[in-house]
Amino acid sequence: MNRQTGGAHAKTDPNKAQSAVAYVRMSTDHQKYSTENQLDRIRRFAEERGFDILRIYEDSGRSGLRLDGREALQALMAEVHSGQAQFVAILVYDVSRWGRFQDADEGAYHEHICSRAGIRVHYCGEQFENDGSIGSNLLKTVKRVMAGEYSRELSVKVFAGQCRLAELGYRQGGAAGYGLRRTLIDENHMPKSELSSGQRKSLQTDRVVLTLGPSNEIENVQRIYRMFVDDGKSEKEIAAIFNAEGHTDLPPLKWSSLKYDFRMEDEIDGKEEAYG
Repeated sequence: MNRQTGGAHAKTDPNKAQSAVAYVRMSTDHQKYSTENQLDRIRRFAEERGFDILRIYEDSGRSGLRLDGREALQALMAEVHSGQAQFVAILVYDVSRWGRFQDADEGAYHEHICSRAGIRVHYCGEQFENDGSIGSNLLKTVKRVMAGEYSRELSVKVFAGQCRLAELGYRQGGAAGYGLRRTLIDENHMPKSELSSGQRKSLQTDRVVLTLGPSNEIENVQRIYRMFVDDGKSEKEIAAIFNAEGHTDLPPLKWSSLKYDFRMEDEIDGKEEAYG
């Protein structure tokens, strides 16, 4: 058996009548749908039905809202479209793993393409048989609508929660601006530690707030505003002054100006951090 996350084709089994491929998907916020848990159920289903799984298509950390970005599913569908697929079944854990498409008909469309090619999609973890019966089609339609609605409701709840946390002064992500640092606090609002670049909180009850950075960075920020407001210097002039003085707060550092923002460009990896 071959496991792949892209679209490279593996060697096929000559016994096409019992050949199948597995498709698994896990978005970052659904650990209960881990690919290994899905594969356990899929393998049991294959053993019970006499399928030989040729290879596994895996989309890890991919949303099911659309086909874009799901390289494994795209590769699988491309093989189906080619007419050269050497399998007669696609084994998927459940309807939501096939996709949480906002238009329920989109999931049905991709399954229909497989059906036209003589390939049946089996939902191994569902309580119904995907046999084309009226009951099966009704349940699939309901499941597809529920899968899409779950994503819509979740996005609304997540956005509302993030807005609420932002109102309380908690950082919702991203690097701190120049002159600031990210500080981790516990559920009692007591500081725990300063987070370095790339570090994240590990406990759900912890929060991140912005605090003042080193004194030299604070002085530079204050100086920038004095030069801009009091001295009337342009962003480009201020950037030229800082470059000429050779500031090394975040070495190697280059100051530039763009669209009324003071920006610092990291010449090592090309990332930019804006302060404005």
